[in-house]
Amino acid sequence: MKIILGLIGKLASGKGTVAKYLAAKHQAEILMFSQPLRDVLTRFYLPQTRDNMQGVSRGLREALGQDVIARAIAEDAKKSTAAIIVLDGVRRPLDIVFLKELFGFYLVKVSTDQKIRHERMAKRGQNPDDHSTTFKEFQKKDEAEAESLISEVAKEAKFFLDNNGSLDDLYH
Repeated sequence: MKIILGLIGKLASGKGTVAKYLAAKHQAEILMFSQPLRDVLTRFYLPQTRDNMQGVSRGLREALGQDVIARAIAEDAKKSTAAIIVLDGVRRPLDIVFLKELFGFYLVKVSTDQKIRHERMAKRGQNPDDHSTTFKEFQKKDEAEAESLISEVAKEAKFFLDNNGSLDDLYH
């Protein structure tokens, strides 16, 4: 039986950290909602900034349907042979529509205070613009379209992780 965990949380809440932990400890396969966007940006030799990813996401959804990325991720999850699959970056109501149909799917909310998220984002530098983002800019990104629906969608979560402590706290 497959277990499919959809991780939902605000920017830099620790979704990727949870996914990597599950991959290392339980051989989970990680499917990231951002990967198709990163693939497009790489193909066109564009920087993988948050603004560029949001632009590509908007363009794809406008041209091919609001559910285009969710459909692709759901299909990838169906085809996976892994016993545990982690879907990193659930954000929109339509993401849940397809994912809820997958047997063994559970939505997991990862919560972290805004100031802690900003500090962690700057340290990790996942995107080229992360190191230089001020707290005020971070707050603005926190209100961006890609982040705006998270609170509503997260109401459907079955499990909750508080990520305001140490890594050991989170892993426990």
